[in-house]
Amino acid sequence: MGRNVYGLDLGTYEIKVFDLKKNEIWKEKNVIAMKDNTTVFASGDDAFAMYEKAPDNIQVVFPMQGGVIAHFDDMQYLLENLLKKERQFSRGAEYLVAVPTDVTEVEKRAFYDLVSHSSARAKSVRIVERGLADGVGAGLPVDETPGVMVVNIGGGTTELSVLAFGGMVLNRLLKIGGEQFDQAIIHLVRHSKDFLIGRTTAESLRKEFGIFTQKDSASLSVSGRDLIFGVPNTKKIPISLVRAAMKEPLEECTEAIRVMYERTPPDVRKGIRENGICLTGGLANLKGLSTYLQESTGLPVAVAEEPELCAVKGLRAIAQDKHIYKKLTYSMLDEDYRWLR
Repeated sequence: MGRNVYGLDLGTYEIKVFDLKKNEIWKEKNVIAMKDNTTVFASGDDAFAMYEKAPDNIQVVFPMQGGVIAHFDDMQYLLENLLKKERQFSRGAEYLVAVPTDVTEVEKRAFYDLVSHSSARAKSVRIVERGLADGVGAGLPVDETPGVMVVNIGGGTTELSVLAFGGMVLNRLLKIGGEQFDQAIIHLVRHSKDFLIGRTTAESLRKEFGIFTQKDSASLSVSGRDLIFGVPNTKKIPISLVRAAMKEPLEECTEAIRVMYERTPPDVRKGIRENGICLTGGLANLKGLSTYLQESTGLPVAVAEEPELCAVKGLRAIAQDKHIYKKLTYSMLDEDYRWLR
């Protein structure tokens, strides 16, 4: 295919990009390192390698927060730099951008402006609701399904989407994700063990233990700072403590799923009972999560293949199919944009 098309899935901690002409998907950390709050010192994976290790005069900044662009200039610099560095992107290309549905018009417009006002000189910028892109990328028959729920659990947010016959029926964005799980672990370890660990250590504990997959007697030795003596040390952290820390955000997530299911129109709800929940996002592979959600909601739960790439794979599939491209994408410059939304 001769068209130059790029798809962008801008996650809280990772950018996923597809290049249609080269038929490639690649990703990089969504972070920059600032020196003295004035100069960009590093970006992408290089900046993330400095997270929790940088000296005081270097600040590691995540331009995306809560699923939206919090630092527009930093995000624009990062995106342009990554595209140039990684793939020497073509100017005048078409762009498809996955955007959360449950955000304000101003926040949604920022995704559009990010590309349209950049040095990419885009030929066009079209928006795709992330829940729909997720469904397409997961291989769901989005156009034909009478009802399915897609739950995308990412680094900073969880997006719940009810899809039916090619459209979005309901959508909700929760401020629950890997960051909230890790902060909960840090907090409980600190207060129960007088021991301070970093976010990367908390993430390692979360990934190692998961939910319901190991004996309650399991433990893991980690490095941190003893808060009583004020010195570096190692301590064994039990699996029971990690699971207790994750209990509250997990219950909040499952309660939101149950409420959305109850609000769903009866005919669509019947489809969800049959098709269940499709789990996507970077945390979808967390050990035991699908079992936990299935037992908590009473609905069948299936984890998509390569769940962290579902949205960007969906953008690629949409760009390749003229029918769904026309149906599922829109420009914020369209005269009838507000009427259609």
